[in-house]
Amino acid sequence: MNQEQPDLAGTMELVANVEGWMSPGQAATLFEAAVNCPSGGVIVEIGSFRGRSTIVLATAADPSVQVVAIDPHAGNDRGPQEIDGFENEAADDHGLFAANLAAAGVADRVRHIREFSDAALDVIDHEIDVLYIDGAHRYAPARADICAWGDRVNDGGTMLIHDSFSSVGVTLAILRSLVFGGRFRYVGRARSMTIYRADLSANTSARLRNAGRQLAQLPWFVRNVALKVLISLKLVTAEWPY
Repeated sequence: MNQEQPDLAGTMELVANVEGWMSPGQAATLFEAAVNCPSGGVIVEIGSFRGRSTIVLATAADPSVQVVAIDPHAGNDRGPQEIDGFENEAADDHGLFAANLAAAGVADRVRHIREFSDAALDVIDHEIDVLYIDGAHRYAPARADICAWGDRVNDGGTMLIHDSFSSVGVTLAILRSLVFGGRFRYVGRARSMTIYRADLSANTSARLRNAGRQLAQLPWFVRNVALKVLISLKLVTAEWPY
């Protein structure tokens, strides 16, 4: 633990003006995961944008914990309906990320790797205690992140995935890789942020229950996709579901 107990309310004040897609409940989920990261452990975040979630993780984690943020800031996969074509914004994203971490007082707590997540696999050789995936939301890169980086998570470690059962690509990646997988137990979700623990029993009934709990989220997924279509068609005015 930090010498001073990390404070969620104070952390939320730090990120109040930092742009990003993270509800208060999701921030609390990240905060709890970081607080519970073991002393001397490693937290890896894939997809940092302008640092909102990074600040939460770095503020909550014990000073002995290494916090690694992986984001190429290349102008792609920036957020809802911003898949590519934002190269002109890339420099601003990177500059604001650094400035926001400095303003929050956590710049020296974070190791930023400005690479795509697949390239960063060769840079990071540590086992991971907490993995937060909020990278590319298309099926292939999302599944690659879940599989390749998930393999790095220690037994008993935590994996959190943003836009689960909200993004089509991320949801398909989860269905393919985790629903009937043999290692990660579905713990629950904070809106579209799912929580997994690398402690799934080898027992067949436990695996079937684990699959059932995830498949039970599909009606919520259908609702989110329908809402996104209506928002895109400007038929409703609502917050983009995340």
